[in-house]
Amino acid sequence: MMKALLLLAFGGPRSLTEVEAFLTRLFGGRRPSAEQLERVKERYRLIGGSSPLPEITKRQAQALETRLNARGHSFKSYVGMRYGHPLIEEAVKEILRDKIEEAIAVPMAPFRSRASTGTYIEEVNRAKEGLTEKMAVSFVVGWHLHPLFLEAVRERIQEGLMGFPPTEREKVHLIFTAHSLPKSIVEKDPYVQDFETSVRGVVEGIGPLTSHLAFQSKGGGPEEWAGPDVESLLDGLSQEKVRNVLVVPIGFVSDHIEILYDIDVVYRKKAESLRMVLKRTPSLNLSERFIDALADAVEKHMTG
Repeated sequence: MMKALLLLAFGGPRSLTEVEAFLTRLFGGRRPSAEQLERVKERYRLIGGSSPLPEITKRQAQALETRLNARGHSFKSYVGMRYGHPLIEEAVKEILRDKIEEAIAVPMAPFRSRASTGTYIEEVNRAKEGLTEKMAVSFVVGWHLHPLFLEAVRERIQEGLMGFPPTEREKVHLIFTAHSLPKSIVEKDPYVQDFETSVRGVVEGIGPLTSHLAFQSKGGGPEEWAGPDVESLLDGLSQEKVRNVLVVPIGFVSDHIEILYDIDVVYRKKAESLRMVLKRTPSLNLSERFIDALADAVEKHMTG
């Protein structure tokens, strides 16, 4: 029997005209100020005028569908976004229109948190409420230690190191990053532990490189956020005379604003001001090893 394969992601505007609606959903229904809107639009202009996340997630879903069906399964893939189109509720309705009664959902976030994986689960369940049709949904989470996921990250690190002269590679410091969350959240769920154990699993297989953990892209407001942040870490490394760093955004699985703007523009400029060279590993995106990791995680989930 055909099952739905539903990939869940944060979402992003597919054009500059979608930025306002995207921010309004992100702000819980409150429209952004003119200043906020223009500031965010400028960031998207700098990365090409849109977010690549929706298209990449669609292609990841198609690749995962192909991989699983080649192994004898019967899946049709769908994509649902929290804050951009196609919205999660739109994806759920599409699955039901296709007369599919069972879905396996994969939040595209490796680390578990009620503010990331938890919100995807809540949104899917909310989208199901009030519908006359019934659909069983289960969720694939906690794949941050899957050997193939760790190996996919190692492959990207090796690619990233090739951007440095051969004589400099052993001196490069790795900065593993995950999205910052308020301390009030991460102190109550496994997010930081997942981050730390995942990094530990990666570095065990890459040789004698110095590595650090940092959080990026924190939000505003008075709350205290998880740290250290990338900028503070760069300041400290500069004082230690470190000159070459490779950012490994292990908490993200595709290109989007936090990668292409926060790392490639903001953190790179910060490093340049400190006379440091900052490079970044390519995002996982359509990495064959990464798709294999997800396919294996789905199969293990199905067999319990």
